[in-house]
Amino acid sequence: MSQAGSFVQNGAGPIPPDVPTTFVTDVNSPAFPALNILNVPGGDVITNNDNGIQTDGSSGGNTLTVQLTNRQTGTVTTANAVLTTIQTFALGATPATFYIYGNVQAFEGVTPSGGAFSFSGGYRTDGAAAVELGTEFHDDFKSAALLTADVFLNVSANNVLVQVQGVAGLTIDWNSLLEYRSVS
Repeated sequence: MSQAGSFVQNGAGPIPPDVPTTFVTDVNSPAFPALNILNVPGGDVITNNDNGIQTDGSSGGNTLTVQLTNRQTGTVTTANAVLTTIQTFALGATPATFYIYGNVQAFEGVTPSGGAFSFSGGYRTDGAAAVELGTEFHDDFKSAALLTADVFLNVSANNVLVQVQGVAGLTIDWNSLLEYRSVS
């Protein structure tokens, strides 16, 4: 067997490859591997970033998180037909205009039944109060048992509310994803 191309360092074996020792990130930089291990999980944050993605370096730890930005998720369970808030999205203290879009899923396990909804809306804030510019619901898919279930976008103070309305006598689990773009 040929040893061509096999380098040794002081007779101790192959020379190890160069390993980065510092990773510069978008926020909380940098991240440093510990014992040549760098944890790289994913996540999502509500942080406004036009790129829609950022890296978080855990302020000098050995975790570098890749985050999807401009998004918020929420869950709630209903057992009646009362309007229930699944997400509250704060518009912030800076005057701006927001385009908000997303989807909501519903599941009732006894029947079983399901629903899927998508939405979009425009909002403006003066930094103190939200104003609805308009709302549109694109898709509304529902099983027969969830025919009266629905999704709504409303404003309250300086917030946009994603709200769901269940069905009397049915326990429904809801999951929502809201994404946004803004300009100020």
